[in-house]
Amino acid sequence: MGAIKRVISYPLSIVFYLFFGVTLVIFHPLQWLGVKLGGAGIHRGVINIMNLCLLRCLHVLGVKISFRNKHKLPKDRSLIIVSNHQSMFDVPLISWYLHKYKPKFISKIELGKGIPSISFNLRNGGHALIDRKNPKQSIPVVSKFGKFIADNTFSAVIFPEGTRSKDGKPKDFAHTGLKIMFKNAPNALIVPVTINNSWKLVRYGNFPMGIGVHLSLEVQEPIEINEFSVDELLDNIQKRVISTIKV
Repeated sequence: MGAIKRVISYPLSIVFYLFFGVTLVIFHPLQWLGVKLGGAGIHRGVINIMNLCLLRCLHVLGVKISFRNKHKLPKDRSLIIVSNHQSMFDVPLISWYLHKYKPKFISKIELGKGIPSISFNLRNGGHALIDRKNPKQSIPVVSKFGKFIADNTFSAVIFPEGTRSKDGKPKDFAHTGLKIMFKNAPNALIVPVTINNSWKLVRYGNFPMGIGVHLSLEVQEPIEINEFSVDELLDNIQKRVISTIKV
């Protein structure tokens, strides 16, 4: 059955990438218009619709998406959303299902150029672009980003694994970025979230795509920054993020 699914995935992947690419091309000028004519709020609305459309493209592959949140998150307070990382589709997943909390991402600087819609959003949407190989650049950028999140009641999204898990198994969390965020947004609420199965979309690489995958996003119990010591806080965050990972 696995071999049959893989054969079927080739034509479905072509259709998916067609829809995915067209979506990015269409929303690039719409973003530009949003920024130039309506400002940050209109641009954010355009981005929300774009992320919904990108997730809908996955339905071509027979993908099912589930979202679970048993916790009432504040809209009048900054959040630090901490998630495991399995594929590029984690970004629209979090962006859409948590869009009410105005999520902003820390991304590698290479993505800030050359990709329709995505690069424009990273440069103009209040996100942080860091050079992961250059601490002299990345640390000040993350510090400024933390203050920006705190001052504007936005949400910062961090993938502390640093790179994507290719088999769904969580990697060790890097703590530097989180510590910088704690220092610069001390009143933010930490929201651990768990993503499952997005790695299965790219288990064969970028082509063909995995089909019939059940993606899930689950919000775990939030944590106050001042509730624990820094080491205990980091340990609790990691435990909650990985608590419901299914491999």
